[in-house]
Amino acid sequence: MARRPAAPPLDGLKRQIARHRQDTSRNEGGYFVRETFRLDREQARMKAREWFDTWPKAAYWTEVESWRTLEGNEIEFTMRRLPSAD
Repeated sequence: MARRPAAPPLDGLKRQIARHRQDTSRNEGGYFVRETFRLDREQARMKAREWFDTWPKAAYWTEVESWRTLEGNEIEFTMRRLPSAD
């Protein structure tokens, strides 16, 4: 029977993973700028429209990242965009 080769050392991979985790923890939000709002439904629509007008989706990848309905017709939502249109 042929001998099975030993597994390669994983030190380099472990260092690379640790470096990546350290870099991403410094830049907590990733590449996007996020802002969370808690407004009544009509004001929430106006705020989202303001974001899309100020930072167009095509250039900044602007989007409503998440939202939920709260009591009293309030909406809590997070808007997300790129920091620049480069």
